[in-house]
Amino acid sequence: MPITCLPALAAIQISFPQDATINAQIALRWVHFIAGITWVGLLYFFNLVNVPFLLQLDAPTRGKVVPLLMPRALWWFRWASVVTVLAGISYWMMIVSSDAHNANTSGGTAIWSFFLIWTVAFAIEMGALMAPAASLRKGPVLAVIVAVAVIAAAHLYLRLNSHGWESSRLLSIGIGGGIGWFMMFNVWGIIWRVQKKMIRWTLDHAQNGTPMPPQAAAMARLAFLASRANFWLSFPMLFFMAAASHYPMFGNLPKP
Repeated sequence: MPITCLPALAAIQISFPQDATINAQIALRWVHFIAGITWVGLLYFFNLVNVPFLLQLDAPTRGKVVPLLMPRALWWFRWASVVTVLAGISYWMMIVSSDAHNANTSGGTAIWSFFLIWTVAFAIEMGALMAPAASLRKGPVLAVIVAVAVIAAAHLYLRLNSHGWESSRLLSIGIGGGIGWFMMFNVWGIIWRVQKKMIRWTLDHAQNGTPMPPQAAAMARLAFLASRANFWLSFPMLFFMAAASHYPMFGNLPKP
């Protein structure tokens, strides 16, 4: 770099905000982005790379690869989901508090309806996966069930939070973050519970020749369906998260 450029660089004025809330928000968003990239990146790796790759391996090779790869990958995967969701919800609650304060009202409905609605949406998917009827675990059928549950949850959330003071940012994250909440439950409630058993069974089969349990194929199918559901849900989730700051479409407050 030419020496003549140094004075120009030294003259650049940088003024960091001194407001504690603003600094807390950018810290939460930064953590949210980093953890989210890790989580969704591994989700895409599992669905686009790892599943097709493992199908090409013979049983002895799979017995060596799975116990070495999956515990490490799934550790980052599941804990990144927790950090992503907790940081995102903390940031979003600041938005709820600010909007409610500006309207001189309470943001309680926006918060409790978020947790209730999106937890029920996951419970619907979980019920379909665990139901005795095998037809509910067919890919197209489950896709319709999940789509209807998520669309209904988003619609209900908007209906319950249409008082006029809720900003588009609050509502958009209320949907995108809700899908993320749903996806985190998939990770911990289905994918990890199944995969830790599959890893143990695969290792035991490779080391001791113990046959895979009869339920192994069915359980692997559950993990696959939950992971594939998260894969497709990541697209609307990311859209609504991006729309929160860049594509105002909800609420009655003046748009930036």
